[in-house]
Amino acid sequence: MITVIGGGLAGCEAAWQIAQRGVPVVIQEMKPQRFSPAHSLPGLAELVCSNSLRGISLDNAVGLLKEELRRCGSLTMEAAQATSVPAGGALAVDRQLFSDYITEKISCHPLIRTERGETTSIPDEGIVIIASGPLTSDTLAASLAELTGDRLYFYDAIAPIVAADSLDMTKVFAASRYGKGDGDDYLNCPLNEDEYLRFVDELLKGEKVPARDFEKIVHFEGCMPVEELASRGVETLRFGPMKPVGLIDPNTGYEAHAVIQLRAENREKTMYNLVGFQTKLTYGEQRRVFRLIPGLENTEFVRLGSMHRNTFINSPALLENTQQLKSDPRIFFAGQVTGVEGYVESAASGFLAGMAAAGFALNQPALLPPPETALGALMHHITNADVKHFQPMNVNYGLFPELPGRIKKKERRQKLAERALAALDEWNSDLLRNTEQQSN
Repeated sequence: MITVIGGGLAGCEAAWQIAQRGVPVVIQEMKPQRFSPAHSLPGLAELVCSNSLRGISLDNAVGLLKEELRRCGSLTMEAAQATSVPAGGALAVDRQLFSDYITEKISCHPLIRTERGETTSIPDEGIVIIASGPLTSDTLAASLAELTGDRLYFYDAIAPIVAADSLDMTKVFAASRYGKGDGDDYLNCPLNEDEYLRFVDELLKGEKVPARDFEKIVHFEGCMPVEELASRGVETLRFGPMKPVGLIDPNTGYEAHAVIQLRAENREKTMYNLVGFQTKLTYGEQRRVFRLIPGLENTEFVRLGSMHRNTFINSPALLENTQQLKSDPRIFFAGQVTGVEGYVESAASGFLAGMAAAGFALNQPALLPPPETALGALMHHITNADVKHFQPMNVNYGLFPELPGRIKKKERRQKLAERALAALDEWNSDLLRNTEQQSN
């Protein structure tokens, strides 16, 4: 018997994949005995923030991830298709019907049992998948903190991430402060005085996301929203995250009035993080205000910034690529608690954790998805990202291994999707052969 803690998307997907492989499983879900501040439906797999699972086009990595999950027999994708509502180029669902569909499927499976009531600690024995979500209860979070050696985070301070190929490199220059490091560890966006003053003015006027009651927090100086810093005085940012000292603009030969630094988010340097620009601006305002920065006028935002309650672990430090805890391989993690962002990403994490846990229970070798697939690229990032700067991430094409040669962006995405689905189909065939061999 495998225990899954949490009846959200990741927990339900994990339990379904386990049961489909013939292994008994129990889901421990605290609703309806206890609700988090953001939940209201008594059923499983409740969608909280939105009813949209985002785009369906393969031009978008999340569209590819959905197609991969569909081909792999995902319960989440089955439920979404059955309960979809019109949403243009996105996949959106009726929240109540979606929850009801998954609750019914889980309840009717002969190998799945659901236990209602709050789980306050990690079981001492047996295989466990922790899929407790971003609003893990305080008592269980305390148990997780002990298990992970305090590598547990309760509030995100996330800066935006931009696609490298969308930057205007005629304005952006590569340099580390005072020439330290390799010299190209950072990209720099220089601003003159007028550009700086306009940026600060628009930053202060930008619409912010109001915090919910359970998210009202005192910000630490190290993760202060950039607009909060700007409110302390017009020069504050020039002595903080926009400090130009030690950075010479090769276009002028001088230090700029202010500089925004971009730090590489992955080894391939296909994505860059806006250093020190964690923010509570709305997504629309982030796109508007941050595109005032020279070099970012037409940039593509891979991830937008936020500051909110989100319980997650430092997965690259703690987890194997199967999402097993390095210090205790009977324990798996799944969903947003691992640092994936988004409904579909959570389901994908649950799918892989369930498959891996079932294989572990059956003494079968782990068959990991190829890194060329959306499933593989997402899991590779979660378990191999920079430990020091790890933050939650949506799936995006910047996570994928590069294609050879120079290819236009739209054609590149099409080729990445074609390569991914070919690799996925081959992997699926390997999984099927492995299952048949085991049964024989």
